[in-house]
Amino acid sequence: MSALSRIREDITAARVHDPAARGSVEVLLTYSGLHAVWSYRLTSRLWRRGARMPARLLSQFTRFLTGIEIHPGAVIGRRFFIDHGMGVVIGETAEIGDDVMMYHSVTLGGKSRGREKRHPTLGNGVQVGAGAKIIGPITVGAGSIVGANAVVTKDAPAMSLLVGVPAVPRPREPGKTYGLTEPEYHI
Repeated sequence: MSALSRIREDITAARVHDPAARGSVEVLLTYSGLHAVWSYRLTSRLWRRGARMPARLLSQFTRFLTGIEIHPGAVIGRRFFIDHGMGVVIGETAEIGDDVMMYHSVTLGGKSRGREKRHPTLGNGVQVGAGAKIIGPITVGAGSIVGANAVVTKDAPAMSLLVGVPAVPRPREPGKTYGLTEPEYHI
């Protein structure tokens, strides 16, 4: 997929997820979550090619500009959208699937200092509410919703609803939207 196609896909994802988006040009120029993701893609390439210091310097500069910190070592899928973004932290060994949406002040954090997998994995289609903390080498299954300010420290199966401190996974009710709409992509 070309870089231009990927940018178009990201803009479409932002417009699908954010009812306040008025047009593609506005999204392109003003959405700090997209700017952080685009910078991450460059820093990730540098990181994987061994240019670790330039990757970290650029990621920290992006953090300064956007308020969003994405470690270049993280693995992020397609159509990842961060709405509002300020205060988001994504750790080095975090893995994020396709079509994930996240709000401001979310942390995908680690629990250890070792050089092993220490950050969470989010499956495809996960939605993470504002202020949520997902900590440790756990997996949040595809299609799950993490509520605002939830603290998730244990694995959750696909199609879970996670709320509370600590968050307890429970099955999502079939057909219930929880105030959210499932995105439809027309790319």
